Amino acid sequence: MMTRRQVLLLGGALWVAACTNLIPGTGEGPQLYVLTPKTTFAPDLPKVDWQLLVDVPIAPAEIDTDRIVLQPTPYTVDKFANAAWPDRATVMVQTLLVESFESTGKITAIARESVGLRADYVLKPELRKFTAVYDTPTGPPIISIILNVRLVKMPERAIIAQKTFNQRERASRNEMEAIVEAFDEALGKILKRTIEWTLTTAR
Repeated sequence: MMTRRQVLLLGGALWVAACTNLIPGTGEGPQLYVLTPKTTFAPDLPKVDWQLLVDVPIAPAEIDTDRIVLQPTPYTVDKFANAAWPDRATVMVQTLLVESFESTGKITAIARESVGLRADYVLKPELRKFTAVYDTPTGPPIISIILNVRLVKMPERAIIAQKTFNQRERASRNEMEAIVEAFDEALGKILKRTIEWTLTTAR
């Protein structure tokens, strides 16, 4: 037989355990997933002598988040449980654009627009879609990414060109690792096309 004190202590422990996931900042944190910059490009990519700043993409509120977004129906959005990007999707895409430009070795200087440096051009992206779309009840989703970019000539701040890149990749299976791999594949193709377009268009 337990004493009254033991009963109270046990009850309190069970209450704390039950409420752990209900209190913000407690419980198991989400698994973080990272995407990779693009490192391979067309061999005839031109070498340029101008400087470029990359702005943080603008995006709808539902994808401007560090959570990995899914779309179970054409009219609803949701988030994968216990899965997240290391930063907001917009900031992550800006970082990957900068790193991918750097890896070309074809540009004099490249940086984030927020650092306030002078540049010849500013690339202003708009992330219109960054979502895992479920088109079947049980099958793996299609990763849909749409990125619009505007190339702005400085100091005139004149838009000299713009382009929309749309990429869809179906995940190999309905598991988080495979879904992230499909995100990486789709975004990698958009990064490559964006960088090649920017270097050839500004020239």
